[in-house]
Amino acid sequence: MADFDVVSNIIFNGGSLSGAQFSFGSAARIPVPGSVVTDEDGSGTASAGDTWDTFTYSGFTMEIAGKTYAVYNNGGDYRIPNGGELFIQDLPASPVTVTFDNNAVVANCLLEGTEILTPDGVVPIEVVKPGDLVCSPDNTPIEVKWVWRQTIFTRFGMPEQLMPVRVAAGALGDDLPFRDLTLTADHGLLVDGLLINAGVLVNGTTIDWVPLGEFGGSYTVYHIETEAHQIILAEGAPTETYIDHVGRQVFDNYDEYLILYGRAKTITELSYPRVSSARLLPPMQKARFAATVAD
Repeated sequence: MADFDVVSNIIFNGGSLSGAQFSFGSAARIPVPGSVVTDEDGSGTASAGDTWDTFTYSGFTMEIAGKTYAVYNNGGDYRIPNGGELFIQDLPASPVTVTFDNNAVVANCLLEGTEILTPDGVVPIEVVKPGDLVCSPDNTPIEVKWVWRQTIFTRFGMPEQLMPVRVAAGALGDDLPFRDLTLTADHGLLVDGLLINAGVLVNGTTIDWVPLGEFGGSYTVYHIETEAHQIILAEGAPTETYIDHVGRQVFDNYDEYLILYGRAKTITELSYPRVSSARLLPPMQKARFAATVAD
């Protein structure tokens, strides 16, 4: 991916995305003092988890006047941070075609076959559908709003960004998970009152990266969205439902969601502290999982 410009002005406000067609909302060049793009992984390019104030990188880019810009989303509006070179008259007519890279963002998800606890027992995540009930850790039933799906092609993109994490049965303690649990690196597990991204816990033994060669070219991930950010049980382990750190448009079935619900709403994250990098993992948990990831 090319380097992306940041960061002081909104060059458009609002807008909607359908497939690769973007329609502008009001084209207002509004100063945003103090706005900062946070490059979470230090890559120098827009990537999963990067934020711009309350907006998150959406997984697609737009080329305007020969320059590539990252598009950010807050669950409703789409905006482009810009360093001041681009003016209103340079904006193309609406709608415009944007570049959407399905591998630019790997959403936080559970792999196909993961068993989810419901009031009627466990079922594979791929058969869960809107309106079904899943269980919280205290067995409270929670209604499913949507089940997101994304196909990850392993031949494209950087391997370290595409490899999921396998948590061996029992690796989290208390015999959890019941079976091996495979999930994307940024998917949060509730451990000791902390939401810890799975990749943080990799120790090379009981919790480890899954080689892409195991998947034969692609794998499919799923994520359950409920009305609020919740904790449900995947292979018995407490894990989070969808939170819009990554925009919904990265999923394969985004258009179907829009037909059913229209404009997406922003979800408020649970109040658990989130551990998103190894350097933030408290010493007790680092020792517990014998984490070998460098700070």
